[in-house]
Amino acid sequence: MKRLDAMVLGAGIVGASAALALARRGMQVALVDRQPPGLETSYGNAGIVEGNALFPHAFPKGLGRLLKVALKQTTEANYHLAALPRVAPWLFAFKARSQPHVLEEMAVLMRPMFSRAIAEHEALAAEAGVPGLIARSGWLRVYRTDKGFAGNLHERDMAAKLGIAARAVDGDEARALEPSLSSVVRHAVLWEEAAFVNDPLALTLAYTKRLEALGGRLVTADARTLSRSNGGWRVDADEGPLMADNVVVALGPWAPDVLSPLGLRLPMAVKRGYHLHYEPQGNAGLTRPILDAEVGYCLAPMAQGIRLTTGAEFAARDARPTPVQIDRVLPHAKALFPLGRQIEARPWMGSRPCFPDSRPVIGPSPQKGLWLAVGHGHLGLTTAAISARLLADLMVGTPPVIDPAPFGVGRFSR
Repeated sequence: MKRLDAMVLGAGIVGASAALALARRGMQVALVDRQPPGLETSYGNAGIVEGNALFPHAFPKGLGRLLKVALKQTTEANYHLAALPRVAPWLFAFKARSQPHVLEEMAVLMRPMFSRAIAEHEALAAEAGVPGLIARSGWLRVYRTDKGFAGNLHERDMAAKLGIAARAVDGDEARALEPSLSSVVRHAVLWEEAAFVNDPLALTLAYTKRLEALGGRLVTADARTLSRSNGGWRVDADEGPLMADNVVVALGPWAPDVLSPLGLRLPMAVKRGYHLHYEPQGNAGLTRPILDAEVGYCLAPMAQGIRLTTGAEFAARDARPTPVQIDRVLPHAKALFPLGRQIEARPWMGSRPCFPDSRPVIGPSPQKGLWLAVGHGHLGLTTAAISARLLADLMVGTPPVIDPAPFGVGRFSR
């Protein structure tokens, strides 16, 4: 049994990027998952690589908005009552970090990561031979009312302060950019520093194929079998025991299943989300993702069709799907864009792993040889490649591409 330099647990876009980044540094790497790559949380996003990202999703403001969430009358959030006692401490911590000055601090802390997000993906995509999967198309956030558009002014001001391109346009200009949008659009903001991936699964598979070309291995195993062994780490794979000096946990919402038995408990919650694909009617189409900002859903022109994504659902990770948000947003989506026939029989569901400060954990754990790349929240696709670059820098001991301090696990013990 040959001992590897590293095992990466979790074959989503974060894990696949990390494994490829390590293999590019000459390390012998295995990418480990119980399923084929890219089929879980990484599969179900809007395909946006948000180089423009500023503020994270924040706790709802105002009593009226909170009341709508509580009464399940809003499109942006849903919850299971049984899950609230467990998630309540996380929600209180999340609310505390949703104050305006804290959000501005977070925008500054995360800017080095977001500003390099597209370039790092482009480097990996070029390495993998699929540069065409990443298109610098930007994305469009549309507003139905003057009030909704005015409410975005603070974000646009912050973007200008940080040198991020955000072009405000009126409804006619928005329809010039995307002719299939309806007249309900009164204003829009084109976020130009963003890229679009119309097939995130294909990108993950391309990264894993390149990993194999560099000598890396795809291994089928249950990450929950992880244990210490002979000064390193062991996983019991289908093919037999797998040993490595280092292990990277990139398991998204399943990370607690592996970390908690090792005594590492992190304040992670799960926000579930859904998507469903539709055919466009007639000759209608989109060239970039569209966020209906005042309603809370996204339309994205994926390889599978027009993808309708929902907001967040607070529920146990493994609880039965309750895709009620699809029904809530669908009439609004059809009023915005001519959606046609539903393609799949039922909605897809995934779980986003989120920390209350909306930053991932990237870097070493307190245990020797145990590395973390977890908690990427709503921005796993965006931050996967830059997270992988940072992690690889730290693991091989080269100067890190960005300051790793904001992403250290130690921030939760202060």
